[in-house]
Amino acid sequence: MKKLLVIAAILMVSFANGQAFIGKGDQKFQVGANLQSDATGLNVSYDVGLGENISIGFSSSYALGLSSTLQDGVKVDGVTVVSKADFDDRFDLKARFNANIGNVLKIDENFDFYPGLSFSLKNFGGHVGARYFFTSGFGLYTEAQFPIAKYKQKLTPAEEIHNQFAVNVGAVFNL
Repeated sequence: MKKLLVIAAILMVSFANGQAFIGKGDQKFQVGANLQSDATGLNVSYDVGLGENISIGFSSSYALGLSSTLQDGVKVDGVTVVSKADFDDRFDLKARFNANIGNVLKIDENFDFYPGLSFSLKNFGGHVGARYFFTSGFGLYTEAQFPIAKYKQKLTPAEEIHNQFAVNVGAVFNL
């Protein structure tokens, strides 16, 4: 029983040491899964604090797994109906702005909630994310991304990759 209490106390202290967003100069690196219709992949992002509640950064995603239609393409009577997704379709890079309002909401000092906007190779979009830090250097994040204005009106199925609602889930690190 004593060991259990000691372990619980150590865990509580380690959870108390994390801090979600400290403002100017704060640096976050995130790596995780990118989940969207017809594709799954990898997402990495980096943010740096400019002020008490403002950060900018970049985010990049690459679709590793595709639906069979996008992986192989579809041909009917020798005519391509759905093009195979190539590197340009699978890859996206975004410049992003975040409003880090975890401290405004006063939920927990280890929690950060951040709505934001992004300019990508595919669209102008938005995102809403949350981070929770278990220690001063490690936490988990989730982020929902959505296009606000697409650069092209009529998209092929392959061009829909990174041009639709997507969710990112993974680990976040304080640098």
